[in-house]
Amino acid sequence: MDPFALTGKVALVTGGARGIGAASAALLARCGADIAIVDVLDTSAAVAAVVAEGRRGVGYAADLRSEIAVGELVARVVADFGGLDIVHNNAGISRCSAAEDTTFEQWREVLAIDLDAVFLVARAAGRALIAQGRGGSIVNTASMSGLIVNYPQEQVAYNAAKAGVIQLTRSLACEWAEFGIRVNAVSPGYIATDMTPGTSPEGWYEAWLERSPTKRLGTPEEVAGAVAYLASDLAGFTTGANLVVDGGYSCY
Repeated sequence: MDPFALTGKVALVTGGARGIGAASAALLARCGADIAIVDVLDTSAAVAAVVAEGRRGVGYAADLRSEIAVGELVARVVADFGGLDIVHNNAGISRCSAAEDTTFEQWREVLAIDLDAVFLVARAAGRALIAQGRGGSIVNTASMSGLIVNYPQEQVAYNAAKAGVIQLTRSLACEWAEFGIRVNAVSPGYIATDMTPGTSPEGWYEAWLERSPTKRLGTPEEVAGAVAYLASDLAGFTTGANLVVDGGYSCY
């Protein structure tokens, strides 16, 4: 039997229309799970990739900043799929500006998606998993930015939010262990997605590679592999962990 098998499982992936979320949805489907994909963007391509793996995929749109909307979303997924087993809590945004130039509105915009929404989704999913009584796995997307201060770009709100996600993950892991619910985080480094510019006039790309032992960006699929491990029974004794997938960048 495939140790990564997720046959019969239902997974909810937020921010699943593209990038890491889409790669995660496709890989979890390849492992046997049916997938609910949530995004404010068009989810049709990501859903098609899940269906191509022979699994059921359904796209949902929801404002994850809204407590009511998140509660309704999770209830709808549970009703549509007959349950919930895995959550990849992945939706996020990034804004770069010097701290002294960052407005409170910009700060709140980033925190609302990158930390508040992670809590709201985890809480709603946790309630559903506790009610089901069969355990489950929640994987939150944090970032190496929760462990280091990025250079040369300035992104104080993003760094603070991702550090919060790591501690939120640990807290939930401790609270929900008694229910058989594992809560872990995956912390990507610089990954080749639409959120990460390949080149920039500021010289960011060159600075990143100079500081990276592996001298390249990661791929969404490489992060998805970490998510699949944390979602699987192979990680049955792993909870409260933060799995860093950054090509060694934060080692320096």
